Amino acid sequence: MEKFQTLVSTAVPLQVEDVDTDQIIPARFLKATTRDGFGENLFRDWRYNPDGSLKEDFVLNNPKYSGDILVGGKNFGSGSSREHAAWAIRDYPFKVVVSSFFADIFKGNALNNGLLPVQVSEEFLSKIFNAIEADPKAELKVDLENQAITLVSTGESENFEISEYKKVCLLNGYDDIDYILSKKAEILEFEKNQVKF
Repeated sequence: MEKFQTLVSTAVPLQVEDVDTDQIIPARFLKATTRDGFGENLFRDWRYNPDGSLKEDFVLNNPKYSGDILVGGKNFGSGSSREHAAWAIRDYPFKVVVSSFFADIFKGNALNNGLLPVQVSEEFLSKIFNAIEADPKAELKVDLENQAITLVSTGESENFEISEYKKVCLLNGYDDIDYILSKKAEILEFEKNQVKF
């Protein structure tokens, strides 16, 4: 996986609550077994008309919004446990998704696939939406080492939680196997010191 340390980027505001995984990536696109290509169908039914033309009023189709950060409403990633939802967001390619609440399974899937879910208070989420509405080029700074997200224009900041294990994995670009391999010397040393019966 790609290492994640600090990201400064503009953001795409998806001010919708209760976004579920079927809205993120509809079930009819779950036939592939690799992670590639899901980004083109991210929010497919919201982004495209039945004839395949773009819905110009959908935020991902609005050229004034761009960036590596998706800002969603409360209760993002609810619904089924499909890992493809995290694949689609990461493949779009967003690196961070911000919300005031994430479904637990989505949050785990995101972290396992190099997508950082940043959970903030409802008050801070509102400040982010307001900042982007006032200036679509408003930047956010996401600092994983210090577990902080900052509105660059005002300096307002809030800390976010992440498990220490997943933090280490993201900082180093590890998946679960890479992490175990990084501990190989310690594991061998431990085994060497075990009493043999």
